[in-house]
Amino acid sequence: MPSQNRILATFQELARKGDHALICYIVAGYPDLKTTQRVVEALVAGGADIIEIGIPFSDPIADGPTIQAAASHAIARGTKPQDALELAASIRRTHPNLPILVMTYYNIIFRAGVEKFMKLASDCGIDGFIVPDMPFEEADNYVKMASTLGLSTVFLVSPNTPQDRLKRILEFTSGFLYLVSVFGITGARMSFEEYTRNAIKSTKLAAGTKVPLAVGFGISTPAQAQYMLAAGADAVIVGSAIIDRISKSGGQKGKMLRDLEKYARSMKKACKK
Repeated sequence: MPSQNRILATFQELARKGDHALICYIVAGYPDLKTTQRVVEALVAGGADIIEIGIPFSDPIADGPTIQAAASHAIARGTKPQDALELAASIRRTHPNLPILVMTYYNIIFRAGVEKFMKLASDCGIDGFIVPDMPFEEADNYVKMASTLGLSTVFLVSPNTPQDRLKRILEFTSGFLYLVSVFGITGARMSFEEYTRNAIKSTKLAAGTKVPLAVGFGISTPAQAQYMLAAGADAVIVGSAIIDRISKSGGQKGKMLRDLEKYARSMKKACKK
């Protein structure tokens, strides 16, 4: 199955059932590569529909302290971009139809060589990329290469993205559109402002049927997921809340994995209509 179709097929199947997608983010190599794969298995067992693998980076401008600390830990343990791709390949062998995306920063892709890195990612079973610091104005070559390889290019928009710019971004976006729920960086939050709901409604209206709309940054509870979905989102993205559970596990991996599966199940339940 061409990689982009895995994402499309997942959203179509969920829509047929009247459900929304749960997208779970993990940091490759946190707390270690072997455990990262076990974390993915726990999240999928709990109902995660799509997995987003973060490649550890030394200057993650879009990430809050929780994910920054996890990335620093992974880098200190020697985790390289190649390791993240090999992790994806291992997950792909176990889950042939599971959509897997890589979240990374452009410097990593550029240093490795855009064509070389994206080809390797495709060979490892990756379905697409999320590159927070990639402006669409400079993305022509990246988008063309991704399209050639059947990879999705997920772009980010924020609550204050002007409508004309949003429409231009939608021309480059495939897989789904990533709406940042709040101003600022990632990290679990206690509540959200009304502007988030308004942003979801207006962005969904602009996206129409072109691509599904996923909302991320700060979502950590089933009630928050329901809030986003009720406003019109097709999916919620959960990251910091997952990393928090790993970091607070005290090294009790068995308990941590059971907790993550239970947590994913509660979030997936919130994604059902």
